[in-house]
Amino acid sequence: MHAAVIPAVDAPPVYRDHPDPAECHGDEMVVEVLAAGLHHLTRAKANGSHYSSNGVYPLVPGVDGVVRDKEGNVRYVVLDDTALGTFADRTLIDPRRSVILPDGIDPVRIAAAMNPAMSSWVALRRRVDFQAGQRVLVLGATGNAGRMAVQIAKLFGAAQVIAAGRDTTRLRALTALGADETITLDQIGHAADVDVVIDYVWGESAAGAMIPMLTARADRTAPLAWIQIGSVAGQTAPIPSAALRSARLQIVGSGIGSVPARDFLAELPELASAVAAGAIDVRARAVPLAQVTQAWTAETEDRIVFVP
Repeated sequence: MHAAVIPAVDAPPVYRDHPDPAECHGDEMVVEVLAAGLHHLTRAKANGSHYSSNGVYPLVPGVDGVVRDKEGNVRYVVLDDTALGTFADRTLIDPRRSVILPDGIDPVRIAAAMNPAMSSWVALRRRVDFQAGQRVLVLGATGNAGRMAVQIAKLFGAAQVIAAGRDTTRLRALTALGADETITLDQIGHAADVDVVIDYVWGESAAGAMIPMLTARADRTAPLAWIQIGSVAGQTAPIPSAALRSARLQIVGSGIGSVPARDFLAELPELASAVAAGAIDVRARAVPLAQVTQAWTAETEDRIVFVP
């Protein structure tokens, strides 16, 4: 079979022949890959910068995807740590980490949406006690996961969703997806009285926004849940001690490890149904896996999805 293979850390993937997978245990299943998304997590695990990377090379990347099993069932699957990911003609899965998809579903759409959508979906479902009618601020709303977070917060019944980012053109487009207000990061005080922050930014930007935001809150004793998901502005953030003392602020993370795998898996069927039903707008671009080297670092607003 063919696969995208990363021979060493920091090396780009190369499309080449690769040994076929073989089932070694009763809970393993060889499947045909139909579509696999190129996510930030995929790149980070591949280059060793993600905290869940295992440092094993050569590596076939791909953390999830849409596959077809021997019985003809189409599944969305999330892989555990493995050197054989979904950027291949075939891969090896644990069917317990998958969900069977309905007939007629678009594999490219599902492969593009599930990983970025899962970040905010699981965060609101599993990391905080989110209630319909609460107000949400999305930091980094112009990215792929951020624009989905705006939609998911609305889908869950948020009374107000404020989208924050740097690109004003992309921000304006978010009103059509459910954003009630759009602001730039230096206008964060306008979002002072939200109940939940979904943060894809972190770094100096997030830390610098906290004190102005907390200072402007009408009631500092009102709970504020700050969910840290991404870190596009920096891996570390110098949080002022006053931020934790002067307001009822709770900072939590959401990701691999902070949410048990069983909780992620429990959310897959409903999320897949929402994506399939068109409840979440998806930008996807199918690219032949043979072009993986060129597409690996491509800059695009669409989520790249590799297909055989």
